[in-house]
Amino acid sequence: MMNSIILNAATRLLTALLLLFSVYMLWRGHNLPGGGFIGGLIGATGFVLHAIAMGADATRKALRHDPQNIAMIGLGIALFAGVFAAFDGDAFFTGQWLFFGATETDKGLPISTVLMFDVGVYLVVFGAILTLVLALEEEV
Repeated sequence: MMNSIILNAATRLLTALLLLFSVYMLWRGHNLPGGGFIGGLIGATGFVLHAIAMGADATRKALRHDPQNIAMIGLGIALFAGVFAAFDGDAFFTGQWLFFGATETDKGLPISTVLMFDVGVYLVVFGAILTLVLALEEEV
């Protein structure tokens, strides 16, 4: 933990901005560069900065959930995205789309299992990086 007033003040803003940017990278990753992996890395970077500035205990309180549990939930979501195709009789990890609000003139909002898989990868990367970094921070 560092005792820098400037770093502590800036960390609050930077953590929020990095989390917002990580979600942006997650959502745009289906059609453009980005996705769950890079989004998870960017989101974890915000909390790594928080751990450097405020310590591992404060970061665990800010997370509210154990990073290992976050990674396990993400793994379950990613696995469910792959198994979901079996309900339709398709091969494992075949992309499936559901259109919310579809009418005769509008296709509606497309939600896909590809996006669900990306969210799972985001949570796995986010949780795994923070598990490692917080364990290392507690050792020092």
